[in-house]
Amino acid sequence: MRPRGIVYAVTFLIVILVIWGIFTNPPYIHQRARVLQQHIFGAQRATVVTAAEPETSHPKCSLSKNCPIDHFAFKITSGAATVVGPKICFDGNIVMSGVMNNVGPGLNLVLVNGENGKIEKFDYFNMYSGETKAILDFLKTIKPGMIVLVASFDDAATKMTDEIRNIFAGLGSSSIKDVKFRDSWVFAGGAGTEQKSPFEKLAANNQKTNIYGSWPEMVEIAGCFPRKI
Repeated sequence: MRPRGIVYAVTFLIVILVIWGIFTNPPYIHQRARVLQQHIFGAQRATVVTAAEPETSHPKCSLSKNCPIDHFAFKITSGAATVVGPKICFDGNIVMSGVMNNVGPGLNLVLVNGENGKIEKFDYFNMYSGETKAILDFLKTIKPGMIVLVASFDDAATKMTDEIRNIFAGLGSSSIKDVKFRDSWVFAGGAGTEQKSPFEKLAANNQKTNIYGSWPEMVEIAGCFPRKI
């Protein structure tokens, strides 16, 4: 027999033996099937677990990054002239804004529980033609540990007395003594602390630099306010 014929014969014999071994040994088939099944479905389970991993949440109040776990995100924007109302966001929630129709000329204030972040109360006070007693009564409800958020709209100074200014100074304001007629002012402070707040901005009403005729530019502050413990 030629060598090539011998190779063909041996190959044919090997194929016959392999087929015979498979059909006469079912456990082998089942074992291979289980291995294949584990390989396929195991990979699928791994894929599902990977897909289920949560994505990083977006920073609250449109900040550039997330705040530490022991801080609250906030953003405060003053009003612009008498046209655009102020906006106050705290811990990812818009508390006051022109769209919500709960802002007004003067001072817009939000009081927050500094421990759990709960909004205790909010209101606005007309500082041009309103009564000073109304805002004083509101400010006197502030308790130690509360966070106070403030945004001006139109005029915040005409009816502002020394007593009102002193209260804001006690909350950490450094600019309250300088707030004058139609200035733009935003502030975030805390009750029960003697430290000056780093969260404050003032734009003076100056005919040479005003953006909106008789009113200056709107001002904005944003950041992470420490939780009161």
